[in-house]
Amino acid sequence: MEGNFTFHNPTRLHFGENAMDALARELGAFGPVVMLCYGGGSIKKNGIYDQVVGVLEAAGKKIVEDGGVMPNPTLEKLLDGAAKAKANNVDLILAVGGGSTIDYAKAVSVSAWCEEDPWQKYFLRFEEPECRIIPVGAVLTMAGTGSEMNGGSVITNRAANLKVGKVFGPAVYPKFSILNPRFTLTVPRRQMVSGIYDIMSHIMEQYFSGADDSTSDYIAEGLMRSLVVSSRAAVKNPEDYEARSNIMWTATWALNTLIAMGKTTDWEVHMLGQAVGALTDATHGMTLAAVSLPYYRMIKPYGLAKFVRFAKNVWGVAADGKSDGQIADEGLAALEAWMRELGVAMNITELGANAAMIPDLVKATFRLSGGYKQLTEDEVAEIFRQSL
Repeated sequence: MEGNFTFHNPTRLHFGENAMDALARELGAFGPVVMLCYGGGSIKKNGIYDQVVGVLEAAGKKIVEDGGVMPNPTLEKLLDGAAKAKANNVDLILAVGGGSTIDYAKAVSVSAWCEEDPWQKYFLRFEEPECRIIPVGAVLTMAGTGSEMNGGSVITNRAANLKVGKVFGPAVYPKFSILNPRFTLTVPRRQMVSGIYDIMSHIMEQYFSGADDSTSDYIAEGLMRSLVVSSRAAVKNPEDYEARSNIMWTATWALNTLIAMGKTTDWEVHMLGQAVGALTDATHGMTLAAVSLPYYRMIKPYGLAKFVRFAKNVWGVAADGKSDGQIADEGLAALEAWMRELGVAMNITELGANAAMIPDLVKATFRLSGGYKQLTEDEVAEIFRQSL
């Protein structure tokens, strides 16, 4: 393991078909005013909204409605939500939905009482909050982002053509999260497979970096193998509870910071994908899928040993009589074949991007140094060209 680190995750998880039973107990720790955040209204159609509101009303809570959280939460929505939370002196923000809703709730939690411009402070200067933080709880309905057990929050500034993620410290993590895998069965197939690829990308972002023989890497390989098996079962039968529950649990452990310990971590695929999302408003997991293979093929020579290990330990590629380059190529070919099985986006053209956008995509891409190679602007442009 590299260096020194402190691991701390304060989120309390309730997992399983009866997980909602814990919501009433959790609510007792917070004051009477709860802001209920959710997306476009699907939770009203599938009955989850009524379940949550029933628990809130039985607990005597005053509910402040904050619906309409979009898949890529905008700065405008954040500022509106923060003003609503402050005006109502909210005691708890309860996010019901997928990662975007939980991301948004965290951003509101640190923005409501912030005396500065939250975009500047958190998403451009990447500072930690110094103001009062409103506690967040989550009822997860889509597996993918891991936002239910981390400090991540991604906000889109449409005026600036930027989609930026800020990873807050443990003070901003959800205090509790309710994970009932049955809730994920209501998600459309395209959203399910987008979430599955998001999970894989989270693991790979941490795996393809740092030392090549850390405990974190062994855990990451196990998570990736589990995800491949469960994803294939879920694509075959989306009602497979065992597969969907394993995917949900893998998503949480993929990004609750555990496998990042002792690693530098990369995250360049997310920077590339978020640039695409900023300009096209495409689904997050699909943007990651569309840029991954060109990126990994470009950096493969700089981290060849790890790509060889990935091929052998995750995909079962036989090494006999092959060069390291051939083994690594077979591993990426296996990743591509699995992506096609899932049905994720394989290029950015199908997400609404085109060659004319490449200069703006390059401008919108943060170039990080935690992976095997820090990209140049020309290399970023080339990746986008290869992704068309």
